[in-house]
Amino acid sequence: MWRSRADGAAADQVVREALRRPPGLGPVRLITVDGPSGAGKSTFADLVFARTRAAGVEARLVRTDDFATWERPVQWWPRLRSGVLEPLSRGVPGRYRRVEWPEGVPVDGAVVEVAVPDVLLLEGVSSGRRSIADRIGVSVWVEGADPAARLERAVARDGESSRTELVRWQEFERGWFASDRTRERADLVVHSGE
Repeated sequence: MWRSRADGAAADQVVREALRRPPGLGPVRLITVDGPSGAGKSTFADLVFARTRAAGVEARLVRTDDFATWERPVQWWPRLRSGVLEPLSRGVPGRYRRVEWPEGVPVDGAVVEVAVPDVLLLEGVSSGRRSIADRIGVSVWVEGADPAARLERAVARDGESSRTELVRWQEFERGWFASDRTRERADLVVHSGE
């Protein structure tokens, strides 16, 4: 495990390391960016994605927020596995129906097609879960500020009306990460500096 700031140098290192390692998802190399809500996962994943594309590598970015709801924070995994991971591992495109949140209520949204990339970047809470650890090329854990600061950052992103759900979400995450031991398996721990 190595540690770094969540910056361009760390993103470049993730890309180099992923390309150095063999594919673990059929022909696809899998990078996961996991960590607690409000830590800066999306921002760092966007940076890794941009650096991957800048290196001339065909990449796709899938976010666990496209699957999760307040009531099903991680139980949606079979949809991701059957719709994206399994098809890509066979070298065929994947697809899934995204969860959208008009007026703060989750509903079925648009269908997202996922072409077979050289690198799949999976970002979000539980993306680096133990059940696929042997398929992950590079696992990143993003740490941000203390829980109170992360909560305020998430509320700023999702709106004040989401505060109660976000507090419950943080409680859930603590239990999930303690049980799954996600951070302990990470190849890289980055600090967002938020």
